[in-house]
Order: sequence, then structure tokens, then C-alpha cells
Amino acid sequence: MTENPYNTMFRLNGKRAVLIGAGGIGREVALALAAQGAHVICADKDAEVAKDTAAEVDGDAVTLDVTDVESVRSVAANLGAVDVLVLTAAMNVRKRILDYTPEEFDRVSRLNLKGTFTVLQAFGRAMVERRAGSIVVFSSVRGFVVEAGQSVYAATKAGAIQLVKAAAAEFGEAGVRVNAVAPGVVETPLTTQIKANADWYQAYATKGALGRWARPAELAGAVVYLASDAASYVTGSTLLVDGGWTAVDGRFTPPT
Repeated sequence: MTENPYNTMFRLNGKRAVLIGAGGIGREVALALAAQGAHVICADKDAEVAKDTAAEVDGDAVTLDVTDVESVRSVAANLGAVDVLVLTAAMNVRKRILDYTPEEFDRVSRLNLKGTFTVLQAFGRAMVERRAGSIVVFSSVRGFVVEAGQSVYAATKAGAIQLVKAAAAEFGEAGVRVNAVAPGVVETPLTTQIKANADWYQAYATKGALGRWARPAELAGAVVYLASDAASYVTGSTLLVDGGWTAVDGRFTPPT
């Protein structure tokens, strides 16, 4: 009897997945990928974060700073065949345009935009040569909608979406898929400033259709889908996992 392919369409058995940014959302992504059968290599600038997450999924740990171009290239070359790559690493400096310093601009764009380009280039090269692979880059709803104090972060996240589209166009002939996940507001260390302000926290909670913040684990399913054969004809797309944030109109001016 022929096996029903729908029974295994989300499985990642035998796949090697590299996760860059192993804390917060990244940790949940690692757990989900491993649960579907992938061997997960956890990479993070913080060696202890990489080791802790790798230990939870019986995977491997790599120390990696995506702003170090040569390091990214070296790691990509030394890891061997990679079937799935997930990039979650990002940062934000919340300031109005008139208050932003050149150093802050460089710091945010170096990680969020140049880092994304560097990772796509280094890992994409090997995938194109092998003619197989799936890449998932984390963007944000800020790639679509903005608010005061989000200029540089929003610009980099919109840029990441365009890099994903360009990579999908260029890698597609080799059978390599490239997609993005765009979360809304998520309970992570990156949102500590917002969570500390009760009014701000509540305004964000009620902005989306579901009336609450996301838990990091709620982003993991989107990654598994895009990494798996269930999304075999999906590339160049951005999957919004925002609780209806971009579907609902509303206004809130946060303190900046």
C-alpha cells in the first residue's frame, strides 16, 4: 500500500537545520524543528545561549556573530550540507529620527540588514550548488507598518523582505526556496521596554484582532511549514504571524 504523503508533509526527518539566533523565538523554533525530526545546529553570538538550546534538542552549538562576514562564510563552508536555514537574529533601537545617532543607525542596519544579506549569500551559495534547501528569514510587521521611534528597525525589516524576494528569484532555478516570517508583537527580551509600560503593553495587546501578545512558541509552526515539503511551492513570500495586527486599523502614539 502506498504511503499517504500527507502523513509526513510537515516532517523534517534526516534534515540538517541551522538556526541563527538561538534564544527567545529561536529556542522555540529549534524545539519545533527537532520535534519534526530535524538535526538542529544552534548558532548564536552568545555561546552559552547556543549551547543551552542545542542541549535541549540534542543538537550542535556554534558561536556566530552575523555581523562578522568572514565568520559567517567560514561557518557556512565548514558545516557541510544544510537543508534548512532559519535566521532570527535582530536588534532595535527605539528613537525618533531626529534623535538617532549615526552609530545607532549603523549598529541596527549592520545586524538586521547587512547580516541578513551576509547569511543569505553564504548559506545560499552552498544550497544553490546542492540544488536544494529552504531558507526562512525573520522580518516583522514593521516591514509593512510603522510608528514613531521605529524608523531604522522598520527600514531594515522591509529591506529583509526585499532581500528574501530577490534571493527567491535568484535561487529558485536551483530549487532553493526563500521565505520570510513577519511576527507582530511577541513576548521576548526585545520587547522589554514596551512590557514595562502598562498602557503601552495594553495598547499593543488590543491592536491585533486576537487582543493579546504572541507567545514565542506561536511563531514556530510557521517556520516548520516553510521549511517542510508542505510549502514545496512557496517561495518569495512573507508569512504574517501577527494576530491580525496588519488587518485591523488603530492608533497609538508610544513614548519615545
